[in-house]
Amino acid sequence: MKRLLTCGFWLCLIFALAGCGTGAREIALKSQSERTDVFKEVQEGVPIPKEFVEVTITSSIKTHLEGFYLLESEGSLHGKPGYPFVINIDGQAATWKADGQRENTPTHDENGKLSPEGGEGMRYNLQKRILLSAGSHKIFFGLPAEKVSLQFELTLREKETYFLELRPVYIARGKLSRHFLHGVETFEFVLRSNSRQTPDL
Repeated sequence: MKRLLTCGFWLCLIFALAGCGTGAREIALKSQSERTDVFKEVQEGVPIPKEFVEVTITSSIKTHLEGFYLLESEGSLHGKPGYPFVINIDGQAATWKADGQRENTPTHDENGKLSPEGGEGMRYNLQKRILLSAGSHKIFFGLPAEKVSLQFELTLREKETYFLELRPVYIARGKLSRHFLHGVETFEFVLRSNSRQTPDL
């Protein structure tokens, strides 16, 4: 029985490591551009071309500080400046980096419930404004440091301004609640839109 349990442990470990490797390889692959004509960043004061819509992409995650875990590899990006976010839209890729800001927030909310982002850690905020053509698009969003990603499709309409928020879902360990110290499990996305107020080019 002991031998069986040992074999089971190693099999689980191998599958877990294989899963991490697959996630890392996929993110690395998606960080390479196959095209360069899908999107471009908004330039202040430049009118939006008629065939394009503006999309503001935001994401905010919290990680543990550098050195929090004794066995963490030296190459870890947690708690360090230059934390990367990978975006790939229809084959065009970009890696955006955030330097982060140290924060220490209450561990529990007003109802006494553990806050997923409570405690001391590093906050990374991403905000980018891009121009995309109206229509359907395949979006890939990944965090190389966490080896997690999300793929989804969006349909954008002309004369609309969009706000795409990517929210982290933190890992829950055993009976413990979801918490940023456990890492990011996946993402949820929320898309909002407003009618465009500025004139077309």
